[in-house]
Amino acid sequence: MPDFDMLVIGSGPGGQKAAIAAAKLGRRVAVVDRPDMVGGVSIHTGTIPSKTLREAVLYLTGLTQRDLYGQSYRLKDDITVADLTARTQHVVSREVDVIRSQLSRNHVSLFAGTGRFVDAHTVALREVTGHERLLSAENIIIATGTRPARPDSVEFDGRTIMDSDNVLDLEHVPRSMVIVGAGVIGMEYASMFAALGSKVTVVERRAGMLDMCDIEVIEALKYHLRDLAVTFRFGETVAAVERHPRGTLTVLESGKKIPADAVMYSAGRQGLTDELDLGKAGLTADRRGRITVDEHYRTEVPHIYAVGDVIGFPALAATSMEQGRAAAYHACGEPVGQMQNLQPIGIYTIPEISFVGRTEDQLTEESVPFEVGVSRYRELARGQIIGDSHGMLKLLVSSEDRTLLGVHCFGSGATELIHIGQTVMGCGGTVDYLVDAVFNYPTLAESYKVAALDATNKLRQIDHIGD
Repeated sequence: MPDFDMLVIGSGPGGQKAAIAAAKLGRRVAVVDRPDMVGGVSIHTGTIPSKTLREAVLYLTGLTQRDLYGQSYRLKDDITVADLTARTQHVVSREVDVIRSQLSRNHVSLFAGTGRFVDAHTVALREVTGHERLLSAENIIIATGTRPARPDSVEFDGRTIMDSDNVLDLEHVPRSMVIVGAGVIGMEYASMFAALGSKVTVVERRAGMLDMCDIEVIEALKYHLRDLAVTFRFGETVAAVERHPRGTLTVLESGKKIPADAVMYSAGRQGLTDELDLGKAGLTADRRGRITVDEHYRTEVPHIYAVGDVIGFPALAATSMEQGRAAAYHACGEPVGQMQNLQPIGIYTIPEISFVGRTEDQLTEESVPFEVGVSRYRELARGQIIGDSHGMLKLLVSSEDRTLLGVHCFGSGATELIHIGQTVMGCGGTVDYLVDAVFNYPTLAESYKVAALDATNKLRQIDHIGD
C-alpha cells in the first residue's frame, strides 16, 4: 500500500490548492517543497512580493495623489529599499503562516526538501541534511513552477545585472535602469521603478508590448509611462551587457549604447523540471522545461498530473489554483466543472490593466459585429474623489444579441472592477442588465452603467436610422 493517496511536488498556488482539495475529499496527502519556499515562487519572488512592492511604491511616492495635490507631492522624499521591503517581508511572512496553517489544519503532511522520481509511483525526498527517503503515492501532482529564463550570453551578478527574482534584493533604488523585455513582468517593474524616479529604458525585440491587450489601453499606458520619463526601444535586440565600475552599458544590435546603474532581464520563464528525473516516471518536458497535459491536467502517465506555470500558458496564480483543484478532483474521481474560458487577466502596471473576453481587433478579425461603450473615470464622481482622471472602462457589446463580448479596464481598481463584467458574461447577461442595474454612488463600478448607456445609445441610433 502506498504511503499516500496523493503526493504534490511544490506548494505554490497550484500545489497548495490541489493538496487541500484532496484532503477535503478525505485522502491522505503529502506536499514536498524546499523549507524556504513554502507557498512557492508566487509568495517568495513572484506575485505577492511584486504586488506588495507596487503598493508600497504607490503609497510612499504619493504618485496617485498628484492630480489633487500637485506634481511635486511626495509622501516621502528619500525612499530607500528598506522602506519598500519592510512591507513586502511583513506580507510574505504572514502569507507563509497562512499556508502552513491551512496545510496542517487539513492534515496534509509537509516534507521539507526537494523531490525527484525513482519510478512512476515513488519520489525520493532529499532533505536539507542531504539525507534521502522514499515516498510512494497512488497519484502524484507536479506543481514545481518556473524560474526566470537567463540568456547564456549575459553575465548575471544579481546586483547590477539581474532577473526578476533578484530585483527584490536591490541594495538601493537605481537612478537609471534598463529593462529587457516588455512582457507583463517587465512592464510591471518598469512602472514601479519609473514611479520611484528611476530613469527607465525598456528594450523589446518585438514591435510593441502586451499584445494580448486592447490597443487603446496600451496606448494609454505608454503615454503614462513616457510621462514618468520611460524610454521605449521597440524592435531592438540586446547584443551585449557590459559591467563597468560606474554601472552597466547595454549595447544594442543597432549600435545604440545605454548607460544605466542596473539592468533587469525579463526574458520569459523556464519550467523547474530539470532535477525531477522525469524519465524515471516515463515523462518528458519540452526545451522550456514545460510538461504537456490533457484537459484534466493528466500527463502521458495517467496517475501523474501537472498544474500551474510548469504546464505553460496562462501561468497565472489565479488559473494555477483552479487547475490544482480540478486535477485533485479528477484524481479522486470527484466530478468537477470545466474551467470557463472567461478567465480575467490582471496586469499590475501603474495604472493597472485588466480585461476579460475578446479585444476589438480579435472581433474585427472574426467578423463579429460589435458596438463600443466607454466610461472615463474623470466623468465619475469617484474618479474625481480619488484623483484618477485617466482611468477608463470599455465594453464591447454584440450588435446582434446585446451580450458582452469583452470588457477592458485601465486605471485604479481595474483588477477588481473586471469581475463585474466577468460575472455578467459568465451568466450570459446582456448590456441591458447593466443599463437597468443600480450601482452604489459614488463608485468606480458605476462606470459599467455609464459605458452600458454609451453602447446602447449607439445601438439605438443604428436601429432607428431607417425609421
